[in-house]
Amino acid sequence: MDLFPLFNSLRIAAVSAVVVFFAGIFLANLIAKAPRLVKGLLDVVLTLPLVLPPTVVGYLLLLILGPRRPVGLVFLRWFGLKLTMHWWSAVFAVSVVVFPLMYRTARAAFERFDEDLAQAGRTLGLSDTYIFWRIRMPACRQGILAGVVLSFARAIGEYGATSMIAGYTPGKTATVATEVYQLWRTGNDRLAVVWVLINIAISAAVLLTVNLLERRDRDAAR
Repeated sequence: MDLFPLFNSLRIAAVSAVVVFFAGIFLANLIAKAPRLVKGLLDVVLTLPLVLPPTVVGYLLLLILGPRRPVGLVFLRWFGLKLTMHWWSAVFAVSVVVFPLMYRTARAAFERFDEDLAQAGRTLGLSDTYIFWRIRMPACRQGILAGVVLSFARAIGEYGATSMIAGYTPGKTATVATEVYQLWRTGNDRLAVVWVLINIAISAAVLLTVNLLERRDRDAAR
């Protein structure tokens, strides 16, 4: 049994989780302080990938990153780099698909933060950067961690956008999700079930982790 799809899914999910972590907390912290109208409009834009079909997200990315499209053409002509049909191409798709999970979870955590703590830090002469990383983030860590874990789990199971922008090449771009589809398509149900069980086991472990984090968050609030 070739374990490359599992390894590839894990590394794509890990890289995507790092990307959406920094992008999510930055935008969540920024938008949490925005006026209500601006917040509402930006929420719609940033959350849209959560409700769009993944294949639509993949198609939109192809319109941008494809070798004959604006960004893809620039990279191909200037750097000789094709942005699609590589394992790391899936990182673009997965990051866009899972970003709303991280963003909304982080924003909810930031909105529950007691701003009096930040104000107290400012009166002591602490910089906004110090307050963010040493006061705000630790206070919101349970919500942030839950967002990272959920994003990671969703990234492992992503299929639609990934298959469109990275395709399926055994040993190069195959993931757990695309492997299951290919095995079903070729009639290898036995091995497909094995990969399904692996995916279920990973997802169950992730959900247990999220439940544990939420329980600790509730206990801390009490």
